[in-house]
Amino acid sequence: MAQLLAEKLIRDVPDFPKPGIMFKDIHPVLENAAALQESIDLLCEDAVEKGAEAILGIESRGFVFGAPMALQLELPFVMARKLGKLPFDRISEEYALEYGTATVEMHIDAVSPGQRIYIVDDLLATGGTAKACANMVNRLNGQVCGFGFLVELGFLAGNRKIEEYPIRSLIRYD
Repeated sequence: MAQLLAEKLIRDVPDFPKPGIMFKDIHPVLENAAALQESIDLLCEDAVEKGAEAILGIESRGFVFGAPMALQLELPFVMARKLGKLPFDRISEEYALEYGTATVEMHIDAVSPGQRIYIVDDLLATGGTAKACANMVNRLNGQVCGFGFLVELGFLAGNRKIEEYPIRSLIRYD
């Protein structure tokens, strides 16, 4: 299989956000229309294969991929946002971080019962945010039909938290 243009563009930034971390910077992908389009097209193909009826983007870079996917597929776009960012009635899900917790929220009417939801983010790391979003979809009686990520950090084993769902990662670092 040919290497994705996006894979050639992702740059390593050593010691960010703290010493010992090798950060995978996707900004060069976002700055390259061909690489971004190729990535969106591949994630759209997967969403179609999984029978998606809506695309859920995880704040914030999941919006960068999810909103164009929803437009391209002519599907609704659902936002999962950080705590306190949504104005209407919402549900929330807390998840563990390395030190402490964080919370994501969705509007209570964002997912219809039985609706097939494809969840998108730029990066799968520890899987906490992804699992929290799946839990919210399930609580709203939706059905998670799959996950799509530009990058997966395999060495962090985040896929184990969402292993009951199909996962498509365009680029994987082990």
